Amino acid sequence: RRHTRYISVTGVQTCALPISKGYIDGPNRTFTIYDNSQITQVQQYRDLVLTYRNGGPVRVRDVGDAVLAPENIRSGAWEQNGKQGIEILVNKTADANVIETVGLIKQVLPELVAALPPSIFMLPIVDRTETIRASVAEVQFTLLVSVLLVIGVIFVFLRNMWATMIPAVAIPLSLVGTCAAMCLLGFSIDNLSLMAMTISVGFVVDDAIVMLENIYRYIEGGMKSFEAALKGAGEIGFTIVSISLSLIAVFIPLLLMGGIVGRLLREFAITVTLTIIISMVVSLTLTPMMCSRFLRPDHGQDKPLYRRIAAGFEAMRAFYERTLDWSLKHQTPVFMSFLVTVAASVLLYVLVPKDFFPQQDTGVISGQIEGATDISFAELKAKRQAVSDIVMTDPDIVGMGSPIGLFGRAGNMANMMLSLKPRSERSASADQIINRLRPKVAQVEGAAAFFTAAQDINVGGRAAKAQFQFTLQDPDLEELNTWTPQVVAKLRSLPILQDVSSDQQVGTTTQTLVIDRDQAARLGVTPAMVDDTLYSAFGQRPVAQFYTQVNTYNVILEITPALQGDPRFLGHLYVKSKSGAQVPLSAFVKADTKPIAPMTVNHQGGFPATTVSFNLSPGVSLGEAVTAVEDAYAELGPPAALRGTFQGAAQVFQTSLASQPYLIAAAILAVYIILGVLYESYLYPLAILSTLPSAGVGALLTLAVFGYDLSVIGLIGVIRSEEHTSELQSH
Repeated sequence: RRHTRYISVTGVQTCALPISKGYIDGPNRTFTIYDNSQITQVQQYRDLVLTYRNGGPVRVRDVGDAVLAPENIRSGAWEQNGKQGIEILVNKTADANVIETVGLIKQVLPELVAALPPSIFMLPIVDRTETIRASVAEVQFTLLVSVLLVIGVIFVFLRNMWATMIPAVAIPLSLVGTCAAMCLLGFSIDNLSLMAMTISVGFVVDDAIVMLENIYRYIEGGMKSFEAALKGAGEIGFTIVSISLSLIAVFIPLLLMGGIVGRLLREFAITVTLTIIISMVVSLTLTPMMCSRFLRPDHGQDKPLYRRIAAGFEAMRAFYERTLDWSLKHQTPVFMSFLVTVAASVLLYVLVPKDFFPQQDTGVISGQIEGATDISFAELKAKRQAVSDIVMTDPDIVGMGSPIGLFGRAGNMANMMLSLKPRSERSASADQIINRLRPKVAQVEGAAAFFTAAQDINVGGRAAKAQFQFTLQDPDLEELNTWTPQVVAKLRSLPILQDVSSDQQVGTTTQTLVIDRDQAARLGVTPAMVDDTLYSAFGQRPVAQFYTQVNTYNVILEITPALQGDPRFLGHLYVKSKSGAQVPLSAFVKADTKPIAPMTVNHQGGFPATTVSFNLSPGVSLGEAVTAVEDAYAELGPPAALRGTFQGAAQVFQTSLASQPYLIAAAILAVYIILGVLYESYLYPLAILSTLPSAGVGALLTLAVFGYDLSVIGLIGVIRSEEHTSELQSH
């Protein structure tokens, strides 16, 4: 009660201590000593005697109450129906397979549900493996289609069943061999490895076709199949080895790259390299053997369909012959066109929008709801519910989990995790859903909601309210607090950015207590006694624990929750002095609610720091945003001590962008060295590599025409196109 004299909590502490009682070891039997010193029921705590006053007991129920409640009443989680519950996040270990892990979880879920009381149910909110399974299935389908297309193209050109089947056999053998090698290396089947095998299908059949064509021309000349296989394989074997080594050389720089991009591309490069090596072995061994056994001259080329196809190829050959003759007679304009393609490739590389990784739609949207820095827990719950009601009206959202006070977030933040329908069942992408939610949730007064499409690859950075971060550091906290709002305002004026915000929390209202130390000393009260009293009243102080067979429960001490919301209650608190007298806090303390203070002060590299986060407007690349942010920051003219740097994905993008030209140059140099060693010439490799600028122009123009950015995945495509061009020139 408010005016109850000081009661010690020692009785509460000692009653809950699980003290070992020992044994009675008799001559024939041993007895274990138990007692009921540990209290585990709420009613027992209410009846607990704390002390005696005037000959009568003072129980817990006389001065307060004991209730069964969460340890922290200022945290909680809610699902889409507005019911409060417990949110459980399950993360796999670093070396575990996510598909297998989720499968095991789903196997044990029925057992867990059966063990729960009927009034408690488990509701899966987000399963990130659904999109992973869908994307892997899509890539597998693409791989199958590419294999069928390659086989079809081979048949159209060769017009011979066995001539088609022999190189076609090399495809599954090479892919199976690659999977076996991946298993030995500890790789898993994921999007990158499947993409590597998909683009390697062309490499696989190239070697086999080169071998088959050289053998087949001897068979058409009248040589027996076995002799033609020996002669053809002996002639073309070195060429196949040189082609394969030049292809592998392209990926040497990728294997040596550092950082997160290097780790991602290393598995891709190794998978492609393994496929090339295995296909080379198959082409040098299995393909000649099959040619010697099954390849025969085809006497059915006089069929009408074959004749029409042959006529088309003959027309193409004649056209190529005419253009080749013209090029050889007009070497100067041809060389000038080469210079033009070099300049065009450089110009396109500069002009094409650049990005880190393509924006994904994983079927999950993460959100944060930010209230004022002085918002109460009850008010934050109300704002969270208002945003939740709006969000759940969207037809493409099927699930939601929304915790408050978890993950070390500030007291004015609520999280939100939204689960979307499968992509085939909804009409909008995750970014489009966010764009239509943004104006709706902006109508909630007193809170701001920020949404971001969850990505499979999240690189570094702080936990922020948007996808990309720009961090300000300054040894002077006051200067940092002054400039952060200016930077945020400047970035909000950029139309290519949206959801611009910062993690600066400086406007928190406080209840500041000023202790009159002289008066407190005269009354026998120390500042430590004041701190102890305030902590016991308002700090949710753990004072004891009790144990059951499966759980540990904390006993929390605080004043009645109804009194915690009134700052005037401080005038009714008493502090026990050194003499044991009860001294009212108001006798030596003055309270003031006017001063404000930072809620949190973040640090980076040992210095105070604030992080400005932002999302990109539709159609804007990360490269454009990075340049715009840098220019806007420079226009503000910040002081020398204030340092602004990108973090997370934006920072890695800057690093990878700076290294891209060197990566391409290193790949070209590696191919040149390998070809120079194999052909023992300085000029022949240059003739082969002279076609790379035109391939680069074609790849970059394709990205521009179809509206794609030059990302890490796009860079793989550019390298792949240049690699295939050099391969064709090596034949």
